[in-house]
Parts: sequence; structure tokens; C-alpha cells
Amino acid sequence: MFSLLLLILGVSGVCSDSHTLRYYNTAVSGKGSGLPEYSEVGYVDDQQIVHYNSDSHLQRPVAPWMNNEGAEYWERETQRNKGNEPVFRHNVRTAMSRFNQTGGLHSYQWMYGCELRDDGSTAGYMQDGYDGRDFMSLDTERGIYIPTMHEAQITTQRWNSPDVRVGERYRIYLQNECIEWLKTYITYGREDLERRVRPQVKVTGHRSGEVTKLHCQVYGFHPRAVDVKWMRNGRDEVPSDEAKKILPHPDGTYQTRVSVEVFLRDEDTYSCYVDHSSLEEPLTVLWNPNENRTSYIGIICGVVAVLLVLVIAVTGIILYKRRSGKSPGNTYVPTPNKEDGSSDSSAI
Repeated sequence: MFSLLLLILGVSGVCSDSHTLRYYNTAVSGKGSGLPEYSEVGYVDDQQIVHYNSDSHLQRPVAPWMNNEGAEYWERETQRNKGNEPVFRHNVRTAMSRFNQTGGLHSYQWMYGCELRDDGSTAGYMQDGYDGRDFMSLDTERGIYIPTMHEAQITTQRWNSPDVRVGERYRIYLQNECIEWLKTYITYGREDLERRVRPQVKVTGHRSGEVTKLHCQVYGFHPRAVDVKWMRNGRDEVPSDEAKKILPHPDGTYQTRVSVEVFLRDEDTYSCYVDHSSLEEPLTVLWNPNENRTSYIGIICGVVAVLLVLVIAVTGIILYKRRSGKSPGNTYVPTPNKEDGSSDSSAI
């Protein structure tokens, strides 16, 4: 459930040297869900850096390079999250009352962060979600909140009022303090964050009736952000009905697969397009419809060759035994050579 919330409120990466700092604060209604009532996770790019929950009541480092921060930092962050716990419990109860809900498992999440782009420009974002859907968001240019649900209007009207101006305070934070912290964390983890590993690409196709399903497997790349799509005749994108999932490898790299279904025509060509920050130019890998057929022919030829060798060997043995006057069904075990160099007459 928590992973689903991260995906819904997540901000997609780009194939560049931009860096992002993001925090996800989540509260769930009641106990017994298997989740902490309150938690916070922080990310720089795709690397989780910190974690806090209401079970441990401690802000802890996740990325090894976050140990550059001392005890004062971890104590300050722990106290900040302890103060957030009752606020988020209140937010869950308030949202439930707005939706006329009295029970069940519900969640309230706050996502905020900032981005430092490779050209030096910056951006910020802040969203609130309820039960996995957008609740409201901050317009970081104007410093005002925009309701996404009718039930959020009470909050946005109060927070946008001239005497409160919550959005304006957060706008200033995202443009200044958030960026400064991001720069600090980049300094700590630069070697890991800016590691570039080129993707490997494998394309395959399987025909079922009139439909051919094409697969483009992209693996072994870092960082996580990647653009993968199928192209027809090098110019038309072929849409995929499957959601693209980018999954981690144990070695710290990532993998993904994009599949499409097509009706083959002789004049059409299909290729997998891959763009990644480790590449000077995007990769285009052409799918060869005869490749699978060739491999099957090779396997069949190999099997036939083995069988032919066996037939020849067995035939030779039979003919040899017939010439020596022995029954081909008898088995002869050779004996060791004599010391005088002569051999046993029973040896073949």
C-alpha cells in the first residue's frame, strides 16, 4: 500500500544530471494494518537517504553517506518528526470526517521536494493525498493551494487566506532551504548519485495467431530514469497497454521491460528506442523477425546432426562385429596389457 502511494505521488525522473530531494510523510488510521501510524522517508534522486516511523521514534540514515551528518542533525530531525506525528493523525481523522467515514483503513500523505537542474535552475513541488488520490497541491509559483477534491476546499481556503498564507511560507522554503540541503546531500553522495552505467538491451518476439508480441528488455543501467519505447518504421511510437515498471537489481542497477502487440506487415520494421543519461546518443535496437526462426532451425539441425552421428557409430560397430564373427549383442571387457607386451586375445 505504501509503495502504491509513493508511485501515485511520485515525481518522474528525467534523463539528465538533474537532482531531486523528496520527502514522503504518511499517516494511516488506526493500528493493525501492519504499517506504522506515521512514517517519513526521504530520497535524493532514486536513493533513499533517511527513515522515521512512530514505532522507533528515531530518524535514521539509510544511505551510508548520510552518516556525514552528526548527532545534532539526527536529534533535530527526530524531534521534528515527533512533532509531526499528532498533526498527521489529526489530518487522517479530519479527512475521514469530510468523507463521512467512521472506520476502515485510510491514509493521508504529504509529499514535497525540490529539484536542482543541470542548467542551474530550480523547481519545487508539494502535494497532499488521501487514500492514494490527489487531495490538494501547492502552486509553487504563486504560493497558493489548489484543491483537487471538493473535500479539500475548506483547507485551501483557510491556508490561502491573507492572515495565514501557508503556501507562501512553503514556497520560500522550497526555493531556498530545500535547495541548500539538496546541494549538501549531493556533496555527500556524489560518487554514488552520479554513477553512470550503460543499459543492455535485448529484443524478442513471439507470434500467436495473427498477433506478434514484442518485448524489449533493458537492464543493468544506472541511474533509474530511462525512456524505453517501441517504434514502427523508426518514426511512429507503438503504444503499450502494460504499465512500465522499473525494478532494482541487487547490484544497484535497474531493469525494465516494455511489451507491445502488433500485426506484422512485410513493409514494417520495429525497433526498441532507449534513452538514458549514460548514453551520448539514444540506442535503437532493430527486431529481426527471422531471428527466432533461425534459432529454431539451428536447434533442429543440431539435433539431426547428433542423431546422424549416433546412427553412423552404431552401424560401424555392427559391421565391425560381424566381420570378426562375434555377435553384436556380446560385450567384451579388455584386460590389461601383459608385461611382455603381448595382448589378451579377448580384447577388442
